[in-house]
Amino acid sequence: MTEAELKKFPQHVFGHAFTTLKCESPTYLPWLEKRLKGSGVPILTRRIGDLWELHPSFDIVINCSGLGSRQLAGDSKLFPVRGQVLRVQAPWVKHFIRDGNGLTYIYPGIANVILGGTRQKGDWNLSPDAEMSRDIFSRCCALEPSLRGACHIREKVGLRPFRPGLRLQTELLAQDGRRLPVVHHYGHGSGGISVHWGTALEAARLVGECVRALRSPKSKL
Repeated sequence: MTEAELKKFPQHVFGHAFTTLKCESPTYLPWLEKRLKGSGVPILTRRIGDLWELHPSFDIVINCSGLGSRQLAGDSKLFPVRGQVLRVQAPWVKHFIRDGNGLTYIYPGIANVILGGTRQKGDWNLSPDAEMSRDIFSRCCALEPSLRGACHIREKVGLRPFRPGLRLQTELLAQDGRRLPVVHHYGHGSGGISVHWGTALEAARLVGECVRALRSPKSKL
């Protein structure tokens, strides 16, 4: 950033300014679902406690259950990182601002502005914390003082599914002579939207391998 640009942030000695893309998940995810339905993919909603409950209804399972994989896949390496944000109405805010460590950020969107945030490892609490909300608002106002005029402030809490590394691999479950190929695809942490398309392509490749193996007369599956 130039010296003139940095004058807006007197508490900082350097910064970067750039143009990028922002994905609006509340719009993007329904679009993906609509695209699937348009391709003839049926969407079923049900609760399961074990991946074997899907056998023999399904030949191959792609496990994208996020934190649910602690139970479904017995993955003790998976843990939540709690995130709390504020959604506010501040239509005059047109530029995103992200502080050095990424903990404080202001992301304008189509319908509102997201103010964040928190990173609380191992915290499963989905209830908003009023003190944290005040802290988030104070930190964001320090970066963009005009936010003190924001209205319709709403609190949001989510749990990011973290593990030491993304799990993207095939596992062959076996039980009483039965076999169920499972492609695990979870543990994206806070980078799910950033990397999801690439990891989904790899997951699809692994599913293709399972399909070819099932069709092969010499298949170990």
